[in-house]
Amino acid sequence: MIPESEAEGSITMVTIKTISEKCGVSRATVSKALNGHKDISQSTGEYIRSVAREMGYLPNAAARSLKTKRTNNLGVLFVDKTCSGLTHEYFSAVLESFKVEAERLGYDITFISRNIGSASMSYYEHCKYRGCDGVVIASVDFSDEMVIELVKSEIPTVTIDHVFNGRTAILSDNVQGIRDLVEYVYRCGHRRIAYIHGEDTSVTQKRLASFYRTCAELSIEVPNEYVKAALYHDPKSSGLATRELLELSERPTCILYPDDFSFIGGMNEIERHGLHIPEDISVAGYDGIYLSQVLRPRLTTLRQDTGVLGREAAARLVEAIERPKLAIPQQVMVAGHLIPGSSVRKV
Repeated sequence: MIPESEAEGSITMVTIKTISEKCGVSRATVSKALNGHKDISQSTGEYIRSVAREMGYLPNAAARSLKTKRTNNLGVLFVDKTCSGLTHEYFSAVLESFKVEAERLGYDITFISRNIGSASMSYYEHCKYRGCDGVVIASVDFSDEMVIELVKSEIPTVTIDHVFNGRTAILSDNVQGIRDLVEYVYRCGHRRIAYIHGEDTSVTQKRLASFYRTCAELSIEVPNEYVKAALYHDPKSSGLATRELLELSERPTCILYPDDFSFIGGMNEIERHGLHIPEDISVAGYDGIYLSQVLRPRLTTLRQDTGVLGREAAARLVEAIERPKLAIPQQVMVAGHLIPGSSVRKV
């Protein structure tokens, strides 16, 4: 007969009791060591944790939840308008940074939606169903009633690039970002500057206001036809807007795009018109994704610090979960930086 410990599929359960027997200490001491209590010596705690790792001990999530009243699970609500999902390089980089920091702090992540199998539920209901301790919200319709329901609920939330009263928001400095781009283009000698912006969001409103304000401060006149609406992360709509700009009797000498990926549509339209970048027309993007730096000519763009955005979102959300009485809702501004490429000609 094969011993039970060697039988296929058998598992030896490692418990606090078995660890205490192995270490020759009480169960209470093992529990304190595994939970990081300070009333045992550092050497004893390290020894017990080392033995626990060697024995393959894993804490029971259900038991931990009963004790701490937390699941150590963070929800991620991310629904962009073009349905690009995690192929959206900017937000995927933010969420990857969020995930790394969340895991470092001892949390798992779960994506939140309105559907579980054939069942339909609100974002709030899904968070309750999955037992989320808190939720980070990025790239959604922030005016959606279901988003507002979630933000107003008892579940801690942190938003990215949008501000709700009484909630922490992690914000890329879009005002300064557009200012830096316009001033750079101005220093290169351009005075006819067009701007293709994304859909109407708080980010777009800030960028558009900054564009007009910076142009006014530099005494640059902006004709109405030089400002075109498109969608973020959508080359098709940016391509159509580019076509309209190129067909003007006095076309711009430089076009700013809503993001680096959308610029692909503009680049294709410029080529269809038989024009060359930057000899015939200059261009600049936004986000600073990898694609922008492998294009030729290399795209001038404003890189957003996705690493800091994601880490701050995770850290602030965990603080709101673990220290609710001390956590103060804040607007955390994250600066970007200009990457001068070779797509803006000096004139």
